[in-house]
Amino acid sequence: MSFGKLKSARRAKESHSFVQPLPADGSTSPIAATASSSYLSSGTPRHTTPAEHVLVELTQVPDDRTQALDTQVLSGTADVSTHEDSTATTTATPASTSLQSAEKETSRPAPLHGCHAVLPSTLEIRESSRHGRAVYTKSAISAGSVILSVTPHVSVLATSGLDQHCSACARSAPGTGLKRCPKCRTVWYCDSECQNRDWASHKRECGALQKWAAAAPSPDVAIPGEAVRCLGRILWGSQKEGLDSVWAKEIRMMHSNRTSLQPSVFESHTHLAHSLVRYLGVSSPQELEPYGLTSAGDLVDLISRFATNTFTLTEPSLTPIGICVAPTIALANHSCDPNAVIVFPRPASASAKEEPLLHLIALRDIAAGKEVRISYVDTTLPQRLRQKELKEVYNFTCQCKLCTRTRSADPREAMWCPKGCGGTCPIPTEEDGFTRCVKCKAAIASAEAVLDAVRVGQEGLDKASTLQFRDVAKARQLTTNLIPIMVSAGLTPSSHPLLAMTRLHHELLLASLPSSPTQDTLDESIRATAKYSAGVQTLLPRGHPVRAVALGELGKLLAVDEPAPPRDTDSVAGGRFPPSGPARLKLAYECLVRAHEEMLIGYGKSAGGGELGREVRDAIVRLEAEIGVWTVGIKNAWQDAVAEKAAK
Repeated sequence: MSFGKLKSARRAKESHSFVQPLPADGSTSPIAATASSSYLSSGTPRHTTPAEHVLVELTQVPDDRTQALDTQVLSGTADVSTHEDSTATTTATPASTSLQSAEKETSRPAPLHGCHAVLPSTLEIRESSRHGRAVYTKSAISAGSVILSVTPHVSVLATSGLDQHCSACARSAPGTGLKRCPKCRTVWYCDSECQNRDWASHKRECGALQKWAAAAPSPDVAIPGEAVRCLGRILWGSQKEGLDSVWAKEIRMMHSNRTSLQPSVFESHTHLAHSLVRYLGVSSPQELEPYGLTSAGDLVDLISRFATNTFTLTEPSLTPIGICVAPTIALANHSCDPNAVIVFPRPASASAKEEPLLHLIALRDIAAGKEVRISYVDTTLPQRLRQKELKEVYNFTCQCKLCTRTRSADPREAMWCPKGCGGTCPIPTEEDGFTRCVKCKAAIASAEAVLDAVRVGQEGLDKASTLQFRDVAKARQLTTNLIPIMVSAGLTPSSHPLLAMTRLHHELLLASLPSSPTQDTLDESIRATAKYSAGVQTLLPRGHPVRAVALGELGKLLAVDEPAPPRDTDSVAGGRFPPSGPARLKLAYECLVRAHEEMLIGYGKSAGGGELGREVRDAIVRLEAEIGVWTVGIKNAWQDAVAEKAAK
C-alpha cells in the first residue's frame, strides 16, 4: 500500500469530544477565542464603537426577568455571588445528568409544540423530575444502530479550514479543487450545485463578510471566528424562516444557562456579543428586533444557547473542521459513560444536499424505555477535569456512575506497581501522597517524584497544544522529551496527562510524515500510534469511534511498504516492534479487521461504517491480495528448493 493512500491532514485537538464547540484558537471555552477574531478588544484607548452603543442601549430596554444580570454580563462586570444557581429558563430545560435528590424519578412526555418532527417512532422526548428534558427509547435499539440522523440547522467551517472544505456539504476539497465565492472571496464550494444550495444562507452572510473584511485593521482578523459566523447564520435563518416557524422555535427551545452563568464566561460572552452586533451591521437596538432580539436578555439567551448546544463538526476521521447546531440532537443528556455517540460518517446512501449529515449511533444495546445519553466532554480525562469542564461550559455537576462509583484505581489516574506485579496504583495527590498497589499492596517509594512528573507533563501538554499549529517542530520536541519522563515515573498508557501527550505526539508525527518516509520515521509513527491505541482501548468501550480510528490508523501504517526492512534475525523473528515482513502484514491485517468491526458499531452498521469503514474495507481487500502474493511466493520458493534438492 502506498503512503499517499494513508496520510491525512489531522489537525485534531480534543478529538474525543463529540459535543464541545471548536474554538478558533484551540482554547477550552467554546467562545473564548472570539476576542482574537474581533478587533474591538484591543488594549489601547479608543472611541466607543457603534456596536457598543447598540449594546448600551439594549441593556436599557426593560426586561422583567434578569435585567441587572444581563446588563452586567454584556458589560463584563457581573458578580454571580448573589445569583441563584438555577437551571430553569422560560424556554427550555437543562440537558444534564445531575441526580438532585434521592426521591424516585418521574417523567412525562415533554410538550414539543409541533417541533422536532424528525424524531423517529422509536424515540420520544420526556421531561424528568431529576434532569429535565431527555431522549428516551420506545423500543429496543441494538449496538451499531442509527438512532437518529439529521442535517444541522446551521453549520460553519473553522476559519482555518474555509479553503479546504465545502461550506455547503463540508466535504474535503475534491481533486478538481474548490470553487470560491466571487463576492466575499471567503467561502468555497465543491461546485455550482453546492454554491446554489447554500446561497439562501450565504446571501446575507456574503455582504457581512465583505464589510467585516473592509473594516479589519489587518489580514489576521479579516474573517470573523466561527462562533460569530454561526450566530449570524442562526439569526438570518430565523428571520428568513420566520420567527414563529418551527425552525426558529426549535432554536429557541434549546437550553440556556442565562440565569446561572459562570464567572469564567462573562468576558467571552461580552466579546461575542460585541462581535455579533458589529457583524450584523446594526446601529440601534430597533434593528435587532427583526431577529427576535428585543432586550439584553434575549441576546444573552442566544449566546448561552449557542455555547451550551453547539456540536463539533468533524470529518469521518474525527478531525474537527467546524461547528454546527442541531436542536433535536441537543436534547440528548450527558453521561461520562454514554450509550450513544455523535459522528458524521458520510454514508454512501446520503446525497450531497443532505450533508453534513449528523448521526446519533448506539454504542451498546439500549433497552426500551431507557434514556439515550451522549458525552459532552472527553471521557478519557480524569473525573476532576471532566467535572470542571462540565461546570464551566454546561453549568452542572455530573452524577453518572463513572463519576460517583468508587474505584480502587481509575485507569485515567493510575501508575504501575513499583514491585512490578502487574497491578496498578492510584496516582498520589497533593492532599494524599500515600498510595499502594491494589493487587500486592506495595507502596510507592516517592510520591513527590510522581507528582513532579505529572505536573511537568501537564505544563508541557498545555504548551505543546498551543504550539501544535504554529511551531510543529517545537511541539514535537516537547512531546518527544516529556513522554519518557512520565513513562519513567510509572504512569500507565491510559493515565492523564500521558495519554493526551501520546495522542498529540502521534498526531504530530502523522502530520509531519513525508510521502516517502524512512524506515525509522515510519516505525516511530507506528510505535506512537500503537501506544495511543493501547491507551484508548483501556478506557473506551468496543465500537467507540475513537478506538476504531486509532486501530485503523495503526493498521494502515503497518500496511505501508517498508522502505528498508531490517535484515537482522531478531527483527524478522519478532524481537522488536513493529515487526517486519510477513509478521508486519499479518499484524496490519488483524488491526484493520478489528477496526472495521468496531467502525460498524461506532459509525453505524447500516452505513457500512461510513466513509472510513469503506476505506478500511478496501485496505483489507488490498492487504489480503498482498498477503496472498507473499504466501504464493513462499510456497513457490519452497517447491523450487525441494525440486533443486531432488535434482541433485
